[in-house]
Amino acid sequence: MNVAVIGTGYVGLVVGACLAETGNDVVCADVDAAKIEGLRQNRLPIYEPGLEPIVVRNQRGGRLQFTTDLGAAIERSDIVFIAVGTPQDEDGSADLQHVLDVARTIGRHMNGPKIVITKSTVPAGTAVRVRAEIAGQTKTAFHVCANPEFLKEGAAIEDFMKPDRVVVGVDSAEAAQVIGELYAPFVRTGNPIIFMDIASAEMTKYAANAMLATRISFMNQIARLCEAVGADVTLVRKGIGVDRRIGPAFLFPGPGYGGSCFPKDVQALIRTGEDRGVALGILKAVEEANEQQKRVLFEKLERHLDGKMRGAVVAVWGLAFKAETDDVRESPALVLVEALLRAGAKVRVHDPAALEAARRYLGEKVVYAAQAYDAVDGATALVIVTEWLEYRNPDFDRIKRLLTRPLIVDGRNLYDPDRMARLGFTYDSIGRRLVCASS
Repeated sequence: MNVAVIGTGYVGLVVGACLAETGNDVVCADVDAAKIEGLRQNRLPIYEPGLEPIVVRNQRGGRLQFTTDLGAAIERSDIVFIAVGTPQDEDGSADLQHVLDVARTIGRHMNGPKIVITKSTVPAGTAVRVRAEIAGQTKTAFHVCANPEFLKEGAAIEDFMKPDRVVVGVDSAEAAQVIGELYAPFVRTGNPIIFMDIASAEMTKYAANAMLATRISFMNQIARLCEAVGADVTLVRKGIGVDRRIGPAFLFPGPGYGGSCFPKDVQALIRTGEDRGVALGILKAVEEANEQQKRVLFEKLERHLDGKMRGAVVAVWGLAFKAETDDVRESPALVLVEALLRAGAKVRVHDPAALEAARRYLGEKVVYAAQAYDAVDGATALVIVTEWLEYRNPDFDRIKRLLTRPLIVDGRNLYDPDRMARLGFTYDSIGRRLVCASS
């Protein structure tokens, strides 16, 4: 099939590359000329495992092209995906400016019947507005559908190629058939394509992210209570996760959720409820709990240093909001670093992929370490924020020699407290007992 993907951000690039991988003729279009030129040279603007070889292979095979000519991309295609950003507006709602701009552009270049698919995360009712914007520019017949993405950063290729489900909101049986054929290679193992009305498809994306965010915030609060009563959140998590009604996913406590989806989507859903007179108190509590959780690591460190943060050197391992991505948007690590700096601490940071992305937020206020142990050398404490694999089994003897005091605050529960006690560390994790170097 001839496919255009408008927008080469995280979602658009993954969608375009994976559709090309299954034999479609795909052109990805974007107004950012520098980004497009980089993509033509196989320089990707994001870090995502497995994406680069797919882009390289399909460009070489002629199935994937990149262009700044949105009109030409639309005219040559039968299916057009809208995959531009929907940033958070000042009132918390999704800013649809870019989506509607693309809709108008599609309308102006509607040289034949097309299926227009919103892939961007948009609130219920957006497809109606997209349809109106296109119809205002053309008399040609077209379909508008909603196909929300459920891609996890760090595992997006696997998620797209082997999806749990494909959700599609359609306006006709004809559109459903075409989209079903487009996605058929990805659901051969039997995972479903779920067709529904468009508003329900738009809502499904927000509901899914809100549920996952709720599980994270719930477990983070249980972890805080575990610390207060002397329970171990790891055992509690196992105890509830085997219940089939609950399941084990998204029950790991941590420093709070971040990224481009959960914070924005929870707030957008709250705003949608307010606009429609529906109070979403649960989600407001989720958001508040998450903001509180982002301060937990700083509060732990402050207690260990008796409030004497000024002049302390703190090493921070992990800046991305999660492992296997360079995305630092809404990252708990940035909240921690800013709090440390305000308290007068000196901060050294390390991340395998996100140093440059973090530099755009933090500037030169911190020291960027090329190697993880460089950040630790001479530091008062080590704080772990992101669960990168290289942090899971480090050289603890080396860490102990490099630190001026054997203090580790672990926001991801990577290590066993008993082992850390035997090694002579003061080790403070999330929802588990504190062990001290003297114990």
